[in-house]
Amino acid sequence: MSVRHLIPAASILFAIASPCAAQQRGPAAHVIRRFPAAEAKQAVAVDARFVYAIDDAAIGKYEKGTGRRVGGWDNEAGGPVKHLNSGIIFSGQLYAAHSNYPQTPMVSSIEVFDTERMSHVRSIALPPGLGSATWIDQADGDWWVAFANYAGNGGEPGKGPETTTLVRFDHHWRQKASWRFPAEVVSRWDGMSSSGGVWTPDHRLVTTGHHALELYVLEVPQSGGTLILRAIVPMESEGQGIALDPADGRLYSIQRKSREVLVSQLPPL
Repeated sequence: MSVRHLIPAASILFAIASPCAAQQRGPAAHVIRRFPAAEAKQAVAVDARFVYAIDDAAIGKYEKGTGRRVGGWDNEAGGPVKHLNSGIIFSGQLYAAHSNYPQTPMVSSIEVFDTERMSHVRSIALPPGLGSATWIDQADGDWWVAFANYAGNGGEPGKGPETTTLVRFDHHWRQKASWRFPAEVVSRWDGMSSSGGVWTPDHRLVTTGHHALELYVLEVPQSGGTLILRAIVPMESEGQGIALDPADGRLYSIQRKSREVLVSQLPPL
């Protein structure tokens, strides 16, 4: 499978481990920079020049080099945006996973924003019954969206974290395939789910939980319906939405308790 990304393939290296070895925590992602961002509650997205901190119903635009806030978007009172999650920048627009969490039954969509004007431009409805959309990425010409299910608040009867699903859509948003997450990862979510995910140039999927201080490196299997856990990478951020810098492959994450954006170097394993 070929995954489209602008990051040099040599910028991120992950060792392939057996399922048993994958549970061992290896070298950590090293924080090299941080800056405050009032909206750093749910996720962060990044493009060549700017960083976008994402809150439930607000987005802040910050200069990548200085951390200076230069713009933003806020949901109007009573507006339709309830719970934004992880997002990516694609063709000059921010695509953010969105849901009605913690309300049930779950309703999810992709909310699209113009990053130049910082304005909301459209909404893409997602199929019902899959869960709460928590993150989105674009790879190999397709859209990849994670649909979370929870054990407690915001969960639906009969659907626990083990039913969290990664769905692959084509460019017309038609479902092509889906996978569940491995039990080793689900058990580390503590009743929550997958909050962030990005594809790497070497066809790995780096994902987060909701609050654990670690990243899960996954692969799509050649057969079967469960993703494969390859490595666990410790990090300082407590889960949530993540992004990879298209220029240098550095990891962008958030720290909710301090409302900061963290920039980290991923380790070569």
